[in-house]
Amino acid sequence: MVDSLRVSVPFRLLWISSVCFFGGVWTQTMILGWMVYELTGSALQLALFTTFRFAPLLLGPMWGMLSDRFDRRRLVVVANTLPLIAIVAVATAAFAGAAGIGVLMAAGLVLGLAQAPAQPARAALVFDLVGRENISNANALNVLAMSGSQMVGPAVGGALVGVLGAPAALALSSVWYVIALVALWRMRTTTSGVAAHHESPWRMVIGGFATIGRNPVALSVMLITLFANMLLWPVFQSFMPVFAERILRLDAAGLGAMLTCAGLGGMIGSIVIAMLGDVPGKGAIFAGGTALWGVFWALFALSDQPWLSFLLLCGIGLASAPFGVFQTTLLLMATPPGVQGRALGVQELAIGMTPVAAAGLGMIAQAVGVAATTFFCAAMLIACVALVVLAMPQLLRYHGRELP
Repeated sequence: MVDSLRVSVPFRLLWISSVCFFGGVWTQTMILGWMVYELTGSALQLALFTTFRFAPLLLGPMWGMLSDRFDRRRLVVVANTLPLIAIVAVATAAFAGAAGIGVLMAAGLVLGLAQAPAQPARAALVFDLVGRENISNANALNVLAMSGSQMVGPAVGGALVGVLGAPAALALSSVWYVIALVALWRMRTTTSGVAAHHESPWRMVIGGFATIGRNPVALSVMLITLFANMLLWPVFQSFMPVFAERILRLDAAGLGAMLTCAGLGGMIGSIVIAMLGDVPGKGAIFAGGTALWGVFWALFALSDQPWLSFLLLCGIGLASAPFGVFQTTLLLMATPPGVQGRALGVQELAIGMTPVAAAGLGMIAQAVGVAATTFFCAAMLIACVALVVLAMPQLLRYHGRELP
C-alpha cells in the first residue's frame, strides 16, 4: 500500500506536507464556516463564504501554466507560508473582537489563494517524483492524506471551538502549516517546469485547453469533474453547518463529527485503492464511483436521524475516493508530461466552479431548503455522469497503461 512512500524519500516528505497542509485547510474551513453561520445565521452567507474560499481556483489555467514553467517545490512552499501568516492575523482580530463578516470572508479568500496556486504544482510534482508506474498508488496516498486530515482536522477544530472558542482554535490550527513547511524544507528537491520557456504564458494556457479537447478520456474526466464541483461539492462545503443545526440538531462538535465520518469513509476508500496499486479499469471505477457518490448524497438529503446521517456520510466519503484519486490520475496518464501542469490547471478551473455554483445553490436553498436542494443536485450528477459515459465510452475502456 505504501510503495510510493518507500520508493521516494522526497515524495514521503511531500506527502507529510500534504497531510499537514490539508489538515490546516479543513480545520480552518470548518472553524471559519461555523463563525460565519454563528454570526449571520444565513445559509446564503455560508454560500458566499464558500464563493470567496474557492474563487482563486477560477484562475486554475494560469496556476497550471506556472507549474509547467517554474520550480514546483518553491510554489508549494509559498502556498504554505501565505495561510500561516493570514490565519495568525485573523485569530488576532478575533481575539480583539474585530473579526466581522468581512474579515471572515477575506480569510476564506486567503485560504483559496494558498491552495489554488499549489494544487497543479503539487499534483504534477507527485508524477515527477514517483513515475507512471506508481502514480495510482501515490495519488491514492494523497487522497488518503486529504481524507485523514478531513477526518481529524474538523473533529479537533469542533472540539477546540467548543472548549476554547473560535479565536484560540484558529490560532492553534496554524501549527499545521509550520510542520508542513519543515517537511518541504527538508525535501529540498527542485523540479523545474518542463515546458519550453520561450512560449508565451498565453500560448501555454491555450495549449492546456487544446490538449484536453483532443483527448476523449481527458475531456470526459474534465466534464465529470466540472459537474461534480457544480452540483455536490458546494453542498459539502457550504451547507453542512445548516444540516447539523437545523436538520440534525447538532452543535459545533456534532458538525465536526459529521465531517469526520465523511473523512473516515474517504480514508477507507483511499486505502483500498492504494492497496490495489496499478488497477485496470481506472476510467470505469472513476465514473462508477462518482455515480455512487451521488446516490449516497441523495439518501443523505432524505435523512433526519443523526445516526443514519453519520453512516451515509461514511458512504459519501467512501464513494468519493475513486473520484478524488482517479480524476487526477487519469489526467496525468492521458496527457504528455510537458502539459501536465496546465491540464491540471484546467481541472482546477473546473473545481473552481464550486464558488460560482455555491452562490446559486445558496439562493435556491434559501427558498426551498438545503435537503431538497441537495437531493436535486445528487440526481442531476448521476444523470450527467451517465450522459458523459454514453457520449464518450472510451472512458470506461481506459486502463491508464496506454501512453499519451
